[in-house]
Amino acid sequence: MDWPTPEPLARGTHFLLGGARSGKTARAIAIAEEAHATRGLTPIYIATAQAHDAEMRARIEAHKAERGPHWRAREAPLDLPEAIAAAAAPDTVLLVDCLTLWVTNLMLADYDVEAAGADLIAALTVAREDAAGPIAVVSNEVGLGIVPDNALARAFRDEAGRLHQQVAAMADRVEFMAAGLALRMKG
Repeated sequence: MDWPTPEPLARGTHFLLGGARSGKTARAIAIAEEAHATRGLTPIYIATAQAHDAEMRARIEAHKAERGPHWRAREAPLDLPEAIAAAAAPDTVLLVDCLTLWVTNLMLADYDVEAAGADLIAALTVAREDAAGPIAVVSNEVGLGIVPDNALARAFRDEAGRLHQQVAAMADRVEFMAAGLALRMKG
């Protein structure tokens, strides 16, 4: 059966949450491409990934190949709020990919994740007013499995879950992705 795809937001924060390979990034790219095609907005991909090994470098290159030459990119493994603030403009549509990698980077660098999360919410709130198009924010839902067996993994799951709640609360639309299908949860 061919399920309808929810219409993308013209403006506002669009939070896409789901498991690995659920279609989150593809949906976010489609949202940005629609804003580019219909309104001429410049899509900006704000990446949080770091290429620590060959497999991750290959993943990053595959993500780059999914996007056309009209895309601009910013790398923000730690300074995500600043990158969002710098990219939001009247002629842009933003795609932030992804919050769980960002939380990982923050934890491994011994950042205060709670304070960084508050900075992210503030940056997204301001950017929502500055950007002419939607801001698509992608993250992996990590709280649906079993309780992790080690303290670091449990702390990561907890930090990601708290951040997801905060982003979902401020977002204009929240969709849960599974098998390439979007389930609208808010907006």
